[in-house]
Amino acid sequence: MTIELNHTIVAAHDKEASARFLAELLGLDVSDPFGPFTPVELPNGVTLDYMETDGDITPQHYAFLVSEADFDTIFARIQRSGLTFWADPHHRRPGEINHNDGGRGTYFDDPNGHNLEIITRPYGTGG
Repeated sequence: MTIELNHTIVAAHDKEASARFLAELLGLDVSDPFGPFTPVELPNGVTLDYMETDGDITPQHYAFLVSEADFDTIFARIQRSGLTFWADPHHRRPGEINHNDGGRGTYFDDPNGHNLEIITRPYGTGG
C-alpha cells in the first residue's frame, strides 16, 4: 500500500500574503492559483493550499523537516524578519531553539496565528 499526503488547506485572511510569507521564509515559490487556492509546493510534492476566509481562524501546526544547512538559512531569515521564535510549542522559551533528538528546532507564528516549526531531526529518532 502506498499512501502519501498530497495537499492540505491552510486558512488565511490574505491567502496571497500568507503564501508569500511561508515561501519566502522557506526559500520556495508560490505556485499559480488553482481555483480558490494559492499553493506553496514543498520539495516532496505536498502542497499547502492557502484559502481565504473572513471568519475566525483556528490555529494549526505545520512542522517542516529541513537539513542542517537549510535550518541555518531559514533561521537567519526568521531572525532578519524580526519574528519572535520559541524553542517549544507552548511559546514558553522565547528567543531560543531546541536540540530535541540531537537536532535543532524552533517555532514561529505565521500572520494568521498558525504555529510553524522547522526541525532537523524527526521526533523520536534519538540523539
